[in-house]
Amino acid sequence: MGTNLVVRSQIKNHAKIDEKALNISNDFYEALNKKVEELIKESCKRAKANNRNTLMGRDV
Repeated sequence: MGTNLVVRSQIKNHAKIDEKALNISNDFYEALNKKVEELIKESCKRAKANNRNTLMGRDV
């Protein structure tokens, strides 16, 4: 896998149900990282289509 865009410790801090921590498999991190990469690429396309060089919240 390439660059990690997600912080594992932060995911662990948020992966809870009723304050009970859930276990997280390695393939979850990989899948989430891939989704984030795709989201960034799509956001870049949207910014470019709107003649901007700055990504904004509305591009997500």
